[in-house]
Amino acid sequence: MDYIVLLDLATDLGYELAMSGAETFRIEESISRILSAYGLQAEVFAIPNYLVVSILTEDGYPITRMRRIGAHGNDLDAVEKFSGLSRALCSRKPEPKEAVQWFENIRSGLISYSRLGQAVGHFLGAAGFGLFFGGGWLDGLCAGICGVAAGYAGQRMEQWKANAFFRTIASSFLLALIAYIMGALGVASNPDAVTIGALMQLVPGLLFTNAMRDMIYGDTNSGINRIVQVFLIAAAIALGTAGAWQIADALWGTPVSAPAIDYSIGATCLFAFIGCIGFSILFNIHGPGGILCALGGLLAWAVYEISMACGTTDILAYFFSALFSSVYSEMMARIRKYPAISYLVVSIFPMIPGAGVYYTMNYAVRGEMEMFASQGMHTAAIAGIMAVGILLGSSTFRMYTYWKVHQKQCA
Repeated sequence: MDYIVLLDLATDLGYELAMSGAETFRIEESISRILSAYGLQAEVFAIPNYLVVSILTEDGYPITRMRRIGAHGNDLDAVEKFSGLSRALCSRKPEPKEAVQWFENIRSGLISYSRLGQAVGHFLGAAGFGLFFGGGWLDGLCAGICGVAAGYAGQRMEQWKANAFFRTIASSFLLALIAYIMGALGVASNPDAVTIGALMQLVPGLLFTNAMRDMIYGDTNSGINRIVQVFLIAAAIALGTAGAWQIADALWGTPVSAPAIDYSIGATCLFAFIGCIGFSILFNIHGPGGILCALGGLLAWAVYEISMACGTTDILAYFFSALFSSVYSEMMARIRKYPAISYLVVSIFPMIPGAGVYYTMNYAVRGEMEMFASQGMHTAAIAGIMAVGILLGSSTFRMYTYWKVHQKQCA
């Protein structure tokens, strides 16, 4: 048996999964299952920036491969393709050289949206959530423009090898400054809604979701690593928007926003759907899967609205909607044989407290420390209860899957 070829294949597949934004458990399980299918004993260790794979040959000789994992992507289509390849290799077990050819065919056949398509994703994501957070129709258009500008700036700085923290500061500063300028010119009546809608594309939804799922599967180190990254990006968003607010205040006075529009439940669900369609594009989800992901966001927000109408607190409503997103993603994953992360990361976006992060920063800049503390604690509580909902839903499905396997073994 060609141990080197198999080890390199499994390591390369795990690396591609990691670079596409897969969870730690998916990376480790995919590698382990491939090597086990070929009769090799494997030890796999993955964290967000490093991958180690070791095998033992038939004579007990160890061979190890190590890969440094750089900046992570958001290519959920690639996660689906490589996950499907790992299952195919385990079930069909082709010759090692043929398996390598399968891998190369998948890697060379990956597709991505064009620059125009990505611009549409930035526009829809920002415009949809600009309306979702109470902006008028013109505010939604302005949010879409800000989203495209921030997306372009982020892509350019990535080409210039700027780190993620600086890219986030610069992008949030640019979009917020444009929003405040539009407000000063009278184009946007609610620059706060414009800013929040455009900021949603900078919110680390995939990092947050992966952190929760890593912790579910016992990968605590990876989960904590990702949570720290989430806090750093949130801080970068706050710094960028705070800088824009300070400049706007110094040049033409404190930015003023009209009261948020109180849309009907149907309208907010529609806006959530539009925004989630944009994020499906940004996460490179193709075909009907993108519609189903966005539908999950619409339904999750409907659960929130129904919970509020039944008299629950907003914290409890966020819990129910996050729980629904988790259950929905697990069900879709089993029905369509796609990774659950694709459905979860998009469907939870309407519940992500982007407005809470923005207003927390805003109060801090204005020196209203009592409001800053209150809003910050409330935002943290929302994030925490969402994590509990995600953990509960995914853990329940994991236990159910284990129970089904155990029942079959006992039958």
